[in-house]
Amino acid sequence: MKSNAASYKRAAIMSASPERLILMLYDGAIAAMNRAKEGFQIENIKDRNETISNNLIKAQNIFAELQRSLRMDKSAEFSERMFNLYEFYNVKLNEANFKKIEEPIDTVLKLFQEIRDAWADMLNKQAVTNRPAPANLGAGIGGGLSLRA
Repeated sequence: MKSNAASYKRAAIMSASPERLILMLYDGAIAAMNRAKEGFQIENIKDRNETISNNLIKAQNIFAELQRSLRMDKSAEFSERMFNLYEFYNVKLNEANFKKIEEPIDTVLKLFQEIRDAWADMLNKQAVTNRPAPANLGAGIGGGLSLRA
């Protein structure tokens, strides 16, 4: 069953647009940070620290990938701001991992969720404006036949 899920995920990634891949990265970072937060509930210290650390590192790896995906040659000001924002997230997650505290994770989650939601909203609006018109839009009487001369 796991191989089916992995195959589906692989197919979704391979067929996704670059914009959708960014959204998948955003969702992956959020999921990793949430799993790290869940790790704080684990009683066994070794398992707790491993869960927190491994998931924070996953989120940081995603932020690094997002930094690499920025087009510094185009819209340099925006790219530089996003690069610095991802760097800020990495610093906060380093703090959370080193001190084993949740507050920096909460800060990153709050800020990052807003960016993720804005990106998803942009993709949804883009999908609506890029939809083709229905085939019979503006068609005349008779299932597509027009009586206009």
